[in-house]
Amino acid sequence: MLAWLAPLLVLGLVVFVHELGHFLAAKMMGVYAPRFSLGWGPAVLRWRPKGTETEYVLSALPIGGYVRMASRDDETSSVLEGGNEEVKEGAEHGKDWDPEAMVPHGPKPVPANRWFESKPAWARVVILLSGVTMNALLTITVATGIFAVNGRTYLPAVIDSTVSGMPAASAGFQHGDSVVAVNGVALRSWTEFASHIAASPKTPMQVTLTRAGAPMTINVTPVDSTVPNPMTGAPQHIGLIGAWPHGAFAHDPMSIGESLGSGWRATLSMGGSVIGVLGGLVHGTISVKMLGGPIQIARTSVQAAKSGSEALFTLIAFLSINLAVLNLLPIPILDGGQVLLVVAEAVKGSPFSDRVRDIFMKVGLAAIALLFAVVMYNDLKGLIFGR
Repeated sequence: MLAWLAPLLVLGLVVFVHELGHFLAAKMMGVYAPRFSLGWGPAVLRWRPKGTETEYVLSALPIGGYVRMASRDDETSSVLEGGNEEVKEGAEHGKDWDPEAMVPHGPKPVPANRWFESKPAWARVVILLSGVTMNALLTITVATGIFAVNGRTYLPAVIDSTVSGMPAASAGFQHGDSVVAVNGVALRSWTEFASHIAASPKTPMQVTLTRAGAPMTINVTPVDSTVPNPMTGAPQHIGLIGAWPHGAFAHDPMSIGESLGSGWRATLSMGGSVIGVLGGLVHGTISVKMLGGPIQIARTSVQAAKSGSEALFTLIAFLSINLAVLNLLPIPILDGGQVLLVVAEAVKGSPFSDRVRDIFMKVGLAAIALLFAVVMYNDLKGLIFGR
């Protein structure tokens, strides 16, 4: 059951929030939106409140969702989303047919001022960027909630073990030593301790610690080690002493203000890591073999759910900002590509021809199809042979 529920929660929430942003912005700008769907594919349940123009749908594949707007690109978009259903005539519509409603719920045409293209450029940009904005807000909200509930989580700077022949063992570090300062700078988390060490290859350090309640000082010189940068894959020099931390995490309570600040910084950090990976792909320092798709996301979701609610919500926050950043890429069909097209038309002073827009959309489809093929290949390879 967990193998199904975890991916549905993670992917469903992240994509649903994205589409909800488009839907709310379209409504605010007066664009006709005849359908909002939770999920993709054929409709399983549908409901249109009396006197309203939007049909709310639960679709067969409950992963994400889509919003349908009156647009000249509606056919292409709805095919991608699974909502391009053929409109029948007259009584064949059944009980859902409303003679007073607009297409596709009734016979009335959509007014010219309700089309997406009828709105000024700034309004269209707002609609297009509302999805990524909602994803960013979701990440900030989830990250803030994690800090508010769990406080500031950190791994205390307590030595568990040392590696024989490495500087920590040679200097005399022992199990249970609690590091309190490095070169006179106070610290208490293992992350702080590791950062001091990493930044000081071949540089002598004075480490102040407590052992069995008694203070003492140990001098140690980290060795110089070359490792790949976790974001770009480029080689970098760091210091190592060969010490492992004790695995028990600690938590400090945080106020709402502190949680909000930490949630904001965590969002910026996660967004920066996504940009770093994209940069690594462009520069060739990160291989496309590292990219994962829906299968990998599903497997990661299940693992996160097994690890607890904090890990699961952290994954939701990361995937949400991931979707936001990726959608800003200037690739046709993605939000960034559509914004680029709107801005280009505004600068040009007139819309591009249908032929140009068709080429633009086909390039986008080809790019997305290629990306999907790569990540699915990686997913299947990982599923069969393991990563």
